[in-house]
Amino acid sequence: MITKINITEMGRIDLGEITKHNIRLVRRLNHSIFPVSYNDRFYKDVLEAGDLAKLALFNDIAVGTVCCRIELADNEKRLYIMTLGCLFTYRRLGIGSTMLKHVLECATKKGVDNIYLHVQINNTEAIEFYKKFGFEIVDTKEDYYKRIEPSTALVLRKQMHHQQNSN
Repeated sequence: MITKINITEMGRIDLGEITKHNIRLVRRLNHSIFPVSYNDRFYKDVLEAGDLAKLALFNDIAVGTVCCRIELADNEKRLYIMTLGCLFTYRRLGIGSTMLKHVLECATKKGVDNIYLHVQINNTEAIEFYKKFGFEIVDTKEDYYKRIEPSTALVLRKQMHHQQNSN
């Protein structure tokens, strides 16, 4: 099932389900987009993530992915963005924003306290992208990444503000 999300002057952006039929495509996209390799366990988790994992389509062409998970820690319900990215030639068309808006909607529906992710310290484009959506740098993790340089990651977090029910 594909959810029609956004029509821009450049084309149509859809977010589709990730299934056993397209997981190899997700693997290939991630390999092209990210400097990190993900193991089989990651892709098994993606298949079980439901709405927290989506395939981004631009005019019916698979161009990106977003994969998240919910974590419970320190008396908080957090949403961790494991991956969110699109192919270089399709950047600046609203695809990343569409995926992140989907994540924000999921976080709101699931009542999470905050959303966080790791970004390689030299990825200024990603850092600025997340800052536009209200994420803040909250920590630096030395030697977070294995087998890539620089190995340092920034932790970005966005606090979610829940609306109180008024009776």
